[in-house]
Amino acid sequence: MHRNGPPGARGALLALSTGVFCIQLDAFALNLALPRIGHDLHAGEGGLQWAVSAYLLATGTLMLGAGRLGDLFGRRRLLVTGLALFGGASLACALASTLPLLVAARVVQGAGASLIMPVGLALVTNAYPAAQRGRATGWALGVGGIATACGPFAGGVLTDAVSWRAVFWLNVPLAALGAFWASRAAESRDTSGPRTVDRAGLLTGTAALAALAVLVDRGSRWGWATGRTALLLALVVLLLAWFVRCERTAAAPLVGLGLFRNGPYVALTLAGAVANTATVMFLFVVPLSLQGPWQLSVAAAGVAFLAPAVAMAAAGPLAGRVAPPHAVPVMAACLGTGALVLACLAGAPHLPVYLAAATLGGAVLGLGNALTLVATQAVIRPERAGEASGVTKTVITVAAGLGVALAGPVAAPGGDGHAVGTALLATAAGCLAACAVLLLWLRHTPRTPGRPRRPTGPREATAKR
Repeated sequence: MHRNGPPGARGALLALSTGVFCIQLDAFALNLALPRIGHDLHAGEGGLQWAVSAYLLATGTLMLGAGRLGDLFGRRRLLVTGLALFGGASLACALASTLPLLVAARVVQGAGASLIMPVGLALVTNAYPAAQRGRATGWALGVGGIATACGPFAGGVLTDAVSWRAVFWLNVPLAALGAFWASRAAESRDTSGPRTVDRAGLLTGTAALAALAVLVDRGSRWGWATGRTALLLALVVLLLAWFVRCERTAAAPLVGLGLFRNGPYVALTLAGAVANTATVMFLFVVPLSLQGPWQLSVAAAGVAFLAPAVAMAAAGPLAGRVAPPHAVPVMAACLGTGALVLACLAGAPHLPVYLAAATLGGAVLGLGNALTLVATQAVIRPERAGEASGVTKTVITVAAGLGVALAGPVAAPGGDGHAVGTALLATAAGCLAACAVLLLWLRHTPRTPGRPRRPTGPREATAKR
């Protein structure tokens, strides 16, 4: 795992790998444990969903500011803080005696996760030279891919064999180990500008993301055409407009708007959002279909899903080997193949065909997700790595929330095979549309994809600093 990197680089990589593993495990391992949590804490189904939603909402809301704060005040310092916060909150979750206490601890856990991912990515980006950076990040994301793919079954096994609390107990020593490794990494920060916090941008950006996260999470329950949903959507638009206005006038903006004029960065981030939504749908539907329409036991379904899980985990290191100029074409290929795979899953006539399609799907969707984070870090300036990773992670986390919202009715006990097929085909159509947009963008882009455009004016030069 890149033993020959600069001094302290391996500590940064191990800390990021551990943190990503814990974050992804907690995001996916708790779904199968919810009925047991409800029984033990005497909680109803309506409030029980907040044990999952609170974590995702907190993570998605706070990531945008966390990345830039790491750039300003030290990436190692904030990564250690995030891991300590995550581990302490995991301990509180394991000891929670009521649902409100569990939900509160999950919010703190999400706050810790919002620091770990963007700050950890930025720390690794600045710890390794350009030639090793992509492969190092790919290894860390491969470790996270294991937790993503195996999280639901790991949560179910731990819940049945020990307790749902074991999922949280597992995080405590892992987070402590990650914090130790992070403390051995070399500190890095952005020294190209003043160490001042754009408070107006941080406040409006966080408020906009909080409203958007609640809208994505609650919209399907309230009804997308209800007055409450429309009011919340209007609030999101208003806050986002206010945030953009703040960033245009700030001397040292939280997010330099020149970032959104970096074509490859924007293309990869938006395509990654589609890939992440498809991945969440894939991870919900395939394990449930193995147990439902294909009538496998929980244990047999776990064994059958092992091949897609391994393929998804192996995609992380593979993404690190993709050269930046090839990132957008490879992403387009992943989305196109992913659309084909999802369509095959909807109409597979036999279980071997279904498993073969699922394995290919795990590989291409895992590659697309990992490539989003690896390649976006390669097309921006390293000193603004935290800012860029914060924006990317925020976008794909909101997309993950959308995927959960779309998959929720499919995963419900009353969901039928027709609903599953419709959801898979709709997701395939989204992947195909995103693939077509990327190909059109490539066709009309004369400069080499993957090479960031130089600042062309005073305002953009300021944003690029």
